[in-house]
Amino acid sequence: MANAITKFQKFIDLLDEVYKQSSCTADLDGDSALVQAGKNANEIIIPKISMDGLADYSRNSGYVKGDVTLTNETVKFNYDRGRKFSVDNMDNEETAGLAFGKLSSEFIRTKTTPELDAFRFATYAGTEGISKVSAGATLSTGNDILTALIAAQNKMDEDEVSPENRILYITPTLFNLVNNVDTTKSRAVLDSFAKIVKVPQSRFYTAIKMNDGTTEGETAGGFAKATAGKDINFMVIQKSAVIQYPKHTVNKVISPEDNQTDDSWMFFFRAYGLADVYENKAAGIYLHHKA
Repeated sequence: MANAITKFQKFIDLLDEVYKQSSCTADLDGDSALVQAGKNANEIIIPKISMDGLADYSRNSGYVKGDVTLTNETVKFNYDRGRKFSVDNMDNEETAGLAFGKLSSEFIRTKTTPELDAFRFATYAGTEGISKVSAGATLSTGNDILTALIAAQNKMDEDEVSPENRILYITPTLFNLVNNVDTTKSRAVLDSFAKIVKVPQSRFYTAIKMNDGTTEGETAGGFAKATAGKDINFMVIQKSAVIQYPKHTVNKVISPEDNQTDDSWMFFFRAYGLADVYENKAAGIYLHHKA
């Protein structure tokens, strides 16, 4: 038993590494120390501050008193998904352990991570008050993309969004198009972002539908582009604008020896967390989508 526990403890660590390698949004994960735990387990409390601006100084009466307001915003966790699988012990043994190993690693790489990315992008894209293109458009040339990126940068600059930690999320097709515009201007625009992340279109929508796994037609689980959803061309996200907090992620393995119901390896996965936008920092997100 001790050997099995040691073996699968190492395997679980490897599963976590799979997520980090394949996630497009992991860079936006926030520091859990920056948020205060809420009264309920399904929420966190975020402090917000506002204050008056400068006023005229009087040589007779001195300073004009200003007000500072500190409020707390309660945000509820909005992502709670999971699955469990079992692989017969003999099936796993006869494939030299590949059946269970492939199941767990492939599930995280091909099912969990794409859905979590899609959920986050759709949540940020659907947030009221973010900056976005006035009307959807298809960007078909490198110059079109370059013009759209400059417009995004100009909008964020005018809104006084910090240029630090601005991350460009863009589809591989559009990135390759704009990257082939071999001019000093294109290099300057692309180099102005702190990081560029290529996001497959299959997880880059303004709205998604997540299947519940139990309703007829939804038993396969997973997600799909919502009926009202649009393809995203690119998003620019200033990291401090989002509240991205993966509170609870479980990769749990039960060996056949510990399985009380049958002679199978069991794999459990659950992801519970939060993806939201700070109310006062909505300008830190810029969205460009197709018509």
